[in-house]
Amino acid sequence: MSSASIKKIISCNKKNLIDMVLDIEKYPEFVPWCLSGKIFQKNQTENFIEIRADLKVGKKFINETYSSLVLYSKKKDLITVTNVDGPLKHLKNEWKFRELNNKTELDFYIDFELKNNFFNMIIKNYFNLGLNKITDAFEQRALKLFK
Repeated sequence: MSSASIKKIISCNKKNLIDMVLDIEKYPEFVPWCLSGKIFQKNQTENFIEIRADLKVGKKFINETYSSLVLYSKKKDLITVTNVDGPLKHLKNEWKFRELNNKTELDFYIDFELKNNFFNMIIKNYFNLGLNKITDAFEQRALKLFK
């Protein structure tokens, strides 16, 4: 399994950043290696937003689509993502948000394993580079939209 966490202070308010992370269908516009995003179901209650979505990731001819369950706890300002179907054997992804003087502290954690052992070995070599590129892309998108 590959896992890591990153903490960043992003110069935008918490609500805007949360809304941007939940806008999965816009990911192909700015997230590296994301080819498409599709929300199939979205349910909202007083305390939670639950989303079932697919992301197609990869490059040109080498790509995979995985289905996930995204749960946003409004009270905890926490987004959790788990896999439902696709190339992942395991996925746990958490986004924690905390307001700091009209900026947001983002604590991002990911733990995953692919079903294909060969691709797992390849990903381990590039995992930190890829993770940094993806979190930087979210930060740059937030600054572009909300600064």
